[in-house]
Amino acid sequence: MPEICRFFGIIIRMFFDEHDPPHFHAEYQGNKAVFDFTGNIMKGSLHSKTATRLVREWIDLRLNKLEEDWELARAGKEIKKIAPLE
Repeated sequence: MPEICRFFGIIIRMFFDEHDPPHFHAEYQGNKAVFDFTGNIMKGSLHSKTATRLVREWIDLRLNKLEEDWELARAGKEIKKIAPLE
């Protein structure tokens, strides 16, 4: 699963050939969650309110890039890295 971003110990990944709705996988300190592009957790938990808040902030700032990567992944094309929070 390609890594598209890493910030503050949070790893963001997106699978190729994924199913709808658009989503990505986040990992923080061994805990995993699947987020949709509105910031809702579809599965799992990061077990950290701060990490979850940071992921949601990242989504708000990078939504267009996430949507572009989703379309690339669905088309079987190479996913691009997305800028982290700083």
